Amino acid sequence: MKKWIAALLCAGLTVGLLAGCGNAKEAKDTDEKAEEAVSQDDVEDEADDDDESEEAEEAEEAEDEEENYDTGDASLDNPRNQDGIGEKELLVVSFGTSYNDSRRLTIGAIEDDLEAAFPDWSVRRAFTSQIIIDHVKDRDGEEIDNVGEALDRAAANGVKELLVQPTHLMNGLEYNDLVDEVANYSDAFEKVYIGEPLLTSDDDFTKVASAICNATEKYDDGETAICFMGHGTEADSNEVYAKMQKLLTAMSMDNYYVGTVEATPTLDDVINAVKNGHYSRVVLRPLMVVAGDHANNDMAGDDEDSWKSRFEAEGYKVEADVAGLGEIPEIRQLYVEHAKKAIEE
Repeated sequence: MKKWIAALLCAGLTVGLLAGCGNAKEAKDTDEKAEEAVSQDDVEDEADDDDESEEAEEAEEAEDEEENYDTGDASLDNPRNQDGIGEKELLVVSFGTSYNDSRRLTIGAIEDDLEAAFPDWSVRRAFTSQIIIDHVKDRDGEEIDNVGEALDRAAANGVKELLVQPTHLMNGLEYNDLVDEVANYSDAFEKVYIGEPLLTSDDDFTKVASAICNATEKYDDGETAICFMGHGTEADSNEVYAKMQKLLTAMSMDNYYVGTVEATPTLDDVINAVKNGHYSRVVLRPLMVVAGDHANNDMAGDDEDSWKSRFEAEGYKVEADVAGLGEIPEIRQLYVEHAKKAIEE
């Protein structure tokens, strides 16, 4: 069984080379990934995907957030950690976020859409960031499973078919770690499927580009530069940002720009590109599954080095639209398509 799923997962990874917010499976991962920051979204940021450089900044976020931020009502969120699962489970794996409202409006909304699309499956949640899990539990009393706990729960509940759908933005280190962890449990289930991250195929890129353009169409008045902030990664998968920029340009969306917090294109790259146009206003939006610390502070914050402040210093009127990709219905539908594809293939 393990040989079978290992072959299947390797094939899926090859297809998804280009594939929202920092894996924290165990405490030791914190030391190995000290450069990680809350994305994916948080996932996102994490994304939220992005991916392998989030834990250290995330710890700082957890401390600052408790004192300075109103992140919303955690009681409105469904942690999806119930037993009584049944024989079919759809496990939605996210990096996670401690921003309660964003968690509900992005990750929660993705889970809801998957539940509607798979009525015969029990949808459950797992986060890969243990720091976020611990912070949300200590601050709000909400208990969210990590991946190991969720898999143990599935096995203990007698799940026979397990479908894992990550909310990751790309196929990077975070996604690879998830595949490895699920493979360790392959003998616990009769069938295991793993869906692809958001940006995997060329068709995915086209659908995401169209979705983010539609979501920001109201700002497209000929005088506004619309700038998306991704997390960025040192891994090869960082090329997804350049690919998205190239695609937007090919779609004649010349006033759309993509940059990152931690990699390239940098904020300076984006500012220089915008200055080559003729704009009076800049709209900022995260290219992350959730709108967490990066979106609220690095993008929309008032510190002098935030994206908002840097563009204002250049003389632009700036508006920050702090909404994660998970709030866009077309993005959520793409995760549904990936989950269905995982079963079909």
